[in-house]
Parts: sequence; structure tokens; C-alpha cells
Amino acid sequence: MAADRWELLCIDLEVAERLRGRRLSVSRAERAAGRARGLADPTRLLLAAALSEAGELCVCDLAWIAERSQNLVSHHLRALKAAGLVCSRREGKMVMYSLAEGAAAVVAAVLDPVEVETT
Repeated sequence: MAADRWELLCIDLEVAERLRGRRLSVSRAERAAGRARGLADPTRLLLAAALSEAGELCVCDLAWIAERSQNLVSHHLRALKAAGLVCSRREGKMVMYSLAEGAAAVVAAVLDPVEVETT
């Protein structure tokens, strides 16, 4: 439906107009939704939380921490990387993974501080 044909009733037009002018762009909303989807799997969230705490880990360490196979961890790390949450670098034959810039805040926002387990 065209914008000029919408029949809307705004209760607080001033606030609604201000917020409409500052709303997320479609592309920014799509990027943010992709990042959120990246953490929608329990294994990916577990890996991201471990990276958030440790800073940088290899696949073998992440597999040990997550109690998952290295193949499965690699699969999930690729998904996290595609979502823009994880970055990697080579160190000899090993690939080291860390959270991308801003990803720690996304992980923290998803994890309820009350539910975070400490050891």
C-alpha cells in the first residue's frame, strides 16, 4: 500500500515523527538480524561466550570447551564468521578465532547476567 494511502492514527505524532526520522535503515536492520541469528544456536552461543571470556582460541580448544567434535565446531565458527561475529587469523598451521569488533556486546546482550555461570 502506498504511503499516501495509509490511514494511521498517531496518538503522539511528535514522538512518532521523531522516531520515524531516526529509525533503523533496512540494511542496518538486516545486518543486526543476521548477527542475532548467528547466536540463535546453543553451540554457537556457547562458542561465542567462550571467545568473549578468553579473547582468542583455536578450534581444538573450542571443541574441548564445548564438548563437541572439531568438525562441528568448525561448522559453527564458519556460521559465526558469516554473521560477522567472529574473525580468524592464521598462526602457523593453526587458525585462531576471536570475536569481531562489537560482537562481545551482542553476546552480553543475549546472555542474561543472572544466568551467567561462573566457575
